[in-house]
Amino acid sequence: MDVSELQTRIEALVADPSTVRSKKGKAVDEVIAALDEGQLRVAEFDGASWITHAWIKHAILLYFARMDSEHVGPDCAQKNAPACREFSPTYYDKVPTKRNYKKLGVRCVPGGIARYGSFLGRGAILMPGFVNIGAYVDEGSMVDTWATVGSCAQIGKNVHLAGGVGIGGVLEPAQASPVIVEDGAFIGSRCIVVEGVRIGTGAVLGAGTVITGSTAIVDVRGGEPRIMRGYVEPRSVVIPGTMPKSFPAGEYGVPVALVIGSRSESTDMKTSLNAALRDYEVAV
Repeated sequence: MDVSELQTRIEALVADPSTVRSKKGKAVDEVIAALDEGQLRVAEFDGASWITHAWIKHAILLYFARMDSEHVGPDCAQKNAPACREFSPTYYDKVPTKRNYKKLGVRCVPGGIARYGSFLGRGAILMPGFVNIGAYVDEGSMVDTWATVGSCAQIGKNVHLAGGVGIGGVLEPAQASPVIVEDGAFIGSRCIVVEGVRIGTGAVLGAGTVITGSTAIVDVRGGEPRIMRGYVEPRSVVIPGTMPKSFPAGEYGVPVALVIGSRSESTDMKTSLNAALRDYEVAV
């Protein structure tokens, strides 16, 4: 696959989207197929920073324009098999469901849904959750029950998204950075991470933590609070909290994320996680 040539063809379609349903639109099909196989991804780490490929996002948007809605159902070799009757087509959409789990070495349990054009790496497990088009879930990661991975979100290796986690998606504007959860992170139950927030390697988010692009991430480990936004540093242990803010009607507590500790580098990640939960009494 010549990525530069494919990018040029997509950019030509962006300039003239009226041709997306013609033969020229096959460039879009090639991009979505490559996303589905993990040959392309919306955002990549170049060794120093994360780079977002806007042209791939444009291809996803063009895919919606190229496709018509139709019934989406199982691709069974034996159409009369009981499983086919039980899981008869119940969806009507422009994007089919993902079907290459066996080839990729992924386990998807009943109720788990990933759209075509998303990728799950070898050893990943999808419980009854949802992975949207353009998302990338790397090897050994768990998308637990009712967790959702939004469009174009990037989930690293050996990440655990616990029950009910909401990882936000973003397609527009095309240049906007997606949510990124780096290798080994643990995102506790009912956490919400949206608006291009980046969760660093090995970080732990306690249950119910909400982090948006504007949420204050307050490091309270030192003598004075240190405030960040949009980025949770590697191995941080984070819980939900509040911070006072004055309004015309009075002073109220606004939600913040509190960095209360760190996972130890001297132990393996599983042991370190357990220690973090004990030492800081974090609910996950």
